[in-house]
Amino acid sequence: EEIIIGMPHRGRMNVLTTIMGKPYTELLSIFHGNLDFPESIGSSGDVKYHLGASSDRTMRNGKTMHLSLNANPSHLEVVNPVVVGKARAKLTQKKDLDRKDKVLSILLHGDAAFAGQGSVPETLSLAELKGYRTGGTVHIIVNNQIGFTTNPRQSRFTPYPTDVAKMVDAPIFHVNGDDAEAVAFVCKVATEFRQEFKRDVVVDIICYRKYGHNESDEPMFTQPQMYKAIKQKISSPLQYAQKLVSNGTLSQTELDAQMAALKDRFEKSYEAGKTYVPNKADWLEGSWQGLKRPAVGVEHAAGNTGVDEKTLKAVGNALTVVPEGFNINSKITRQLKDKQDMLEKGVGLDWSMGEALAFGSLLMEGHDVRLSGQDCERGTFSHRHSVITDQENGNKHTFLNNIGKQLGKDQANFEVLNSSLSELAVLGFEYGYSLTEPNSLVIWEAQFGDFANGAQVVIDQFIASGEIKWLRMSGLVMLLPHGYEGQGPEHSSARLERFLQLCGEDNMQVVNCTTPANFFHALRRQIKRDFRKPLIVMTPKSLLRHKRCVSSLKDFGPKTTFQRVIPETEKLVADKDIKRVIFTSGKVYYDLLDAREAKGTKDIAIVRMEQYYPFPAREVEAELKRYPNAEVVWCQEEPENMGAWRFVGPRIGDVLDELDRASVRIKYVGRKEAASPAAGYLKIHQREQEALVEDAMTLTAAKTKKGKAA
Repeated sequence: EEIIIGMPHRGRMNVLTTIMGKPYTELLSIFHGNLDFPESIGSSGDVKYHLGASSDRTMRNGKTMHLSLNANPSHLEVVNPVVVGKARAKLTQKKDLDRKDKVLSILLHGDAAFAGQGSVPETLSLAELKGYRTGGTVHIIVNNQIGFTTNPRQSRFTPYPTDVAKMVDAPIFHVNGDDAEAVAFVCKVATEFRQEFKRDVVVDIICYRKYGHNESDEPMFTQPQMYKAIKQKISSPLQYAQKLVSNGTLSQTELDAQMAALKDRFEKSYEAGKTYVPNKADWLEGSWQGLKRPAVGVEHAAGNTGVDEKTLKAVGNALTVVPEGFNINSKITRQLKDKQDMLEKGVGLDWSMGEALAFGSLLMEGHDVRLSGQDCERGTFSHRHSVITDQENGNKHTFLNNIGKQLGKDQANFEVLNSSLSELAVLGFEYGYSLTEPNSLVIWEAQFGDFANGAQVVIDQFIASGEIKWLRMSGLVMLLPHGYEGQGPEHSSARLERFLQLCGEDNMQVVNCTTPANFFHALRRQIKRDFRKPLIVMTPKSLLRHKRCVSSLKDFGPKTTFQRVIPETEKLVADKDIKRVIFTSGKVYYDLLDAREAKGTKDIAIVRMEQYYPFPAREVEAELKRYPNAEVVWCQEEPENMGAWRFVGPRIGDVLDELDRASVRIKYVGRKEAASPAAGYLKIHQREQEALVEDAMTLTAAKTKKGKAA
């Protein structure tokens, strides 16, 4: 019923027109510098050889086939997991996860990229894993026998670029690209194999590049012998045309007429393209109908994210019911007892409870929840235990899929997956899933926040910029454990600064919550608003069990929403007498709170910035107005050249300017600039942490920035 295609840029314009049915006039108009979407959309677009498209094609048997070509940047193979993720979501929508024959994914590759890019084996490795199966992908390699200017012997040590596919026992067909009928036959066999056995299959079309890397390149610089041979060759279309004439299928006159008609069609389309004006954008259709693109730079409503207490308790209690005869680990028994106590008393709800209530309430409202990543079932820090294991026989029980059973109601599906040890492929897969399914909460969780480093291409090229380039929304959530607890350079920072550097045009949301209830609302608003944006969450580690990082049941209730900024919550001196207001976020808030109480300080207020982007200027302004005589400090755990300081500092400065308080200098408190995110030795970490907390609580210690923040 549907085919999803991913490919690099080589040959894309041919696929757009010949396969996808994009009018030549529309595509050629881009060569004249015109847009292929209404200018009112406000997209910056992308180069023409990165564009995607979708269309319905009527086959010769009368059946309609929906085709989707995914947009892709110049990172050639990064689209692979995105396409298979979309295929998995389509199979789920069509309720075809058993047979897997209604949706087919096709990936086109270059030979050098297939052999060299790590995303290829990472994506192949997902093919037979639970939760990622799509019934196999047809891989087509356009084997030019060269990578830009690099010969095969320099880029791989195996005879064929396809040898990497042997890791999944995929059948591999090698075929001469000059033999059109052989190529068609092999592709037919490959497709039939995939439909019968639901496995990946590879077609290696051995051919050549006529003009080098691009039409203006000079390949004789580096491959003179190859291109002397290529210059002597008759093109593949002309070879086939001559074959048809020689066997009497087509006369020379008919061939000439077809070629002349095609050329005439090109010329007319090119001329028409000069004045072509699109009247419609290719987006927000199908499953996306009813959603819209919000205005940029306007504060958006938080959505109806509160849940009534009766429902919360019913969902929460259902999450503590263990099947009869199930041999549960005694430590988990204690956790379940704690959850029951939280619900009964209505106070002390911790992070895992807040998350579970968000998931459970969405499931009962008919929204699927999909959580994928390394060790997601238990949670890296042993806090989630969404799936428990029978200690005698190894059987599994998933609490969140049994809520409806306990309540006697229908519910949506909760899918939690311990993924392979891959970041790029799994994050790309979940991003692709979110492109197809806007009504499900789709989440990727990193084992530690810095593991997102391995998927940076997906973040840069798709998550941060996919909407503005290609008009494709995503509601994907990234959970990135972040916080300085002395675990060294690699397990402290989720590289918050990188995400903030990518923020612009309201492209995504970046939050660092300090309460389970705020995290609950952040998750639920992903579904409860009439638009979709990626959500980047700096999730905690030590706060998962911190006695002060808790919420009461009423914080989840009706008329409660996500708080972009949480004001001072303790009773201090009068606002006009506050000498310093500290803006901060995340775990360090509780360190500051403990230090202030230990000192008995009453003239320093602490304000939590729960959302970095879109920047909460209105709430920041309200807090600055509240403390007219206070100096302003930003406090963070990260080094000065990292974290949020260089993002929030200038923005707080802008708010001060608007309040006619330009003379107020923003002061920085935190670690000094560093090459490494964190110290590797616990003693050094503790010394640094104590120093920054002490600086924050000492009125003369903070580092003053001249003018606005650096």
